[in-house]
Amino acid sequence: MLLGTQRISAKGHLEIGGCDAVELARRFGTPLYVMDEAAIRQRCREFRRAFETRHPDSAVAFAAKAFLTLAMCRIADQEGLWMDAASSGEMRAAVTAGFPAEKLYLHGNYKKEEELSSALEIGVGFIVVDSEWELEVLKRAASRLKKKARILIRVTPGVESHTHTYIETGQIDNKFGLPVATGQALRAVRAALAMPEIELVGLHCHIGSQVFVLKPFETATQIMVSLAARIRDELGFTLREINMGGGLGVRYRSSDSPPSPDEYAEAIISTARDAGSRHNFAMPRLVVEPGRAIVGEAGTTLYSVGVVKPIPGARTYVSVDGGMSDNPRPALYQAVYEAIVANKADRKPSERVTIAGRHCESDILIDGIELPRIEPGDILAVQTTGAYNFTMASNYNRFPRPAVVLVADGRADIIVERQTEEDLLRGEIIPERLA
Repeated sequence: MLLGTQRISAKGHLEIGGCDAVELARRFGTPLYVMDEAAIRQRCREFRRAFETRHPDSAVAFAAKAFLTLAMCRIADQEGLWMDAASSGEMRAAVTAGFPAEKLYLHGNYKKEEELSSALEIGVGFIVVDSEWELEVLKRAASRLKKKARILIRVTPGVESHTHTYIETGQIDNKFGLPVATGQALRAVRAALAMPEIELVGLHCHIGSQVFVLKPFETATQIMVSLAARIRDELGFTLREINMGGGLGVRYRSSDSPPSPDEYAEAIISTARDAGSRHNFAMPRLVVEPGRAIVGEAGTTLYSVGVVKPIPGARTYVSVDGGMSDNPRPALYQAVYEAIVANKADRKPSERVTIAGRHCESDILIDGIELPRIEPGDILAVQTTGAYNFTMASNYNRFPRPAVVLVADGRADIIVERQTEEDLLRGEIIPERLA
């Protein structure tokens, strides 16, 4: 499975963005995250075109939690995207990169008062309120700073999204948002409208991640428009925005077939129009927040192969120089990946192996994959690692985090430097009584 600008060169090597993956590994070391700039930009444009051609009053906000670097913030801004930040740290990174604060959405199920105050001082576009408690805290912060907080209220529509249970976020029993069915969402709207420090703009929902079917998005859209119409009818207030969150899936395997941005946009916008017509509710501004669907397939992780250990009657373990510290998703979600031997990309598979990481755990990256005969020193390229790999990386076993390079038109630029073992000790202190 070749993705984005990937191709197989005359040498039989994998190329990404016009760069030889084997040369990238030699030059920058491994493990190495490689991000395909052209593929990222193409997806940004596909999403914008899909929504804006169907409903001009639309916006696409990049979900920063999927892959956040200063360089990515610049790309998102250049491509006309808004941004969804899930913490004050993500918010600060965005504004440090020069991303317009007024195009930021701040999310989170528990935002501390200092974070909300910081958002107000920075001038973020919208704070997505997740609870009635947060409304009171935000009211207090806005009053103290003499600012007005523009908000969306996050609601849980009670929709099953048919994805892994750990990444479902639209059902009633969930830490995120205020359920529609219990009346809590409407109660929060009523409370927000009574607060002079708060400017309620719209509603937000998010049903889950890595979703491959459109029906849950359609159902959620119907519920959101119906709720907006009910707010108008019962409270006399017309909301100006509905934000449907993100969640569209990507290809981790050749057999995966997620909906395209056009299919996704058509499902949401046509459903919103139909629901609006039934309720005599004019189409508001529509916003979506793709993250994985923009950067997931644009990322590749390069590893160096070390130990190749056949176990007669069992399997052959191929150990690489990374693992769960740079990709925790197999351990967290049983995520499945495909890979290419970058220096043998033109060869046909000849053996089935298991790719193991080098951490002091079971640490299996790929549990069974057909590859050409693999040997120590080969470079393994694991596909679709652009989302939730770099951002979820850890220092387990004191492994330094990998570098990140951005490739385009044969050029490779470091956008995140590789950590060193010295970096891992920075900030640690031995108390004098232990010296």
